[in-house]
Amino acid sequence: MLPDLELDDIVRLRKPHPCGGYEWKVVRLGAEIGLECLTCGRRVLLSRRKLAQRAKSIRKAEAPLSDELS
Repeated sequence: MLPDLELDDIVRLRKPHPCGGYEWKVVRLGAEIGLECLTCGRRVLLSRRKLAQRAKSIRKAEAPLSDELS
């Protein structure tokens, strides 16, 4: 099953995109997941089930720095 995704997470797929890129950024959440290729910028929609089958790893988005550190 696909773990919880958030916007801007990076997903590494098992097979490369025709441009050669493996990593995709999550740009849309819902019944279908919107992904943007980090190599060429192409956007695609995949169902949650297909993404769960094709995903190799998921890297969570970096949390923004808080103002407390300033």
